[in-house]
Amino acid sequence: MENYDYEYVYDDKKDKKCKETVCIDAPRIYDSCSDKECIENLRVYFSQQAQQIVDKASGVRIKDVKVLFAYPSLEPVAFHKGFYSIDITFYFEVKFDVFSAPVTKFAEVSGLGVYSKNVVLYGSEGSVKVFSSEYSLDEFDTHGLPTHNLPKATVQVAEPIGLDAKLRNHCHSDRQCCKIPSCICNRYAELCFGECQKAVYVTIGIFYIVQIQRNVQLLIPSYDFCIPQKECTTSDDPCELFRKIEFPTEEFFPPKYNKDMLNPCKEKKTKQCGCG
Repeated sequence: MENYDYEYVYDDKKDKKCKETVCIDAPRIYDSCSDKECIENLRVYFSQQAQQIVDKASGVRIKDVKVLFAYPSLEPVAFHKGFYSIDITFYFEVKFDVFSAPVTKFAEVSGLGVYSKNVVLYGSEGSVKVFSSEYSLDEFDTHGLPTHNLPKATVQVAEPIGLDAKLRNHCHSDRQCCKIPSCICNRYAELCFGECQKAVYVTIGIFYIVQIQRNVQLLIPSYDFCIPQKECTTSDDPCELFRKIEFPTEEFFPPKYNKDMLNPCKEKKTKQCGCG
């Protein structure tokens, strides 16, 4: 990658409000990617009590899916300087309606789904150690410990969509999920990874963005300090606060179908609309 020297040129006509140029230390995104992915045949693990309900089930229906946590880990790619391999592990909590008989009421159970993904992004190079005055040798301040100048990977995930759920009559033991962090395992009494009578597999759709960034020094124009323009006000009257809330008309009268809803670019009169 070629190196370029950037110099900010002050233009009095264009930047009438700009007072000076300042140097800041801020995270810069070097590379990123986005994707929508359909995860098929993802096994869901239950607690011992919930697994007993699933073993007696005749059918399941997916009710809700949410992301409990997404853990990205970053490692340099060998023989490819500046690139990093990012392993992302998603932890999903999936809720089901479980039916044991046609005339009986369904039972609600929740389980854990684990999915791993790998991407490779460019994060530039850096081989220095970073020291900060926030760290004190006499204190147990782990947040300020000196670190290597490695980039940081971040993951943004929208709420997933539960598409399908299937009940299978046999499930085998799976020990690969024993690496689940304790903070997630604590949400369930005791996850069952051994032999069971029936297992549940789901299909989930997810949307996510992966970014790789590192702290750099940037020269930017400075206009002014961010001084608040309004006073902090409080009120002890709850009815006064309630009167300031607008009436939720759309909750009572949902908007009717309009063909323009499927073509948002029509109103903007531009071809450069959305991700397309």
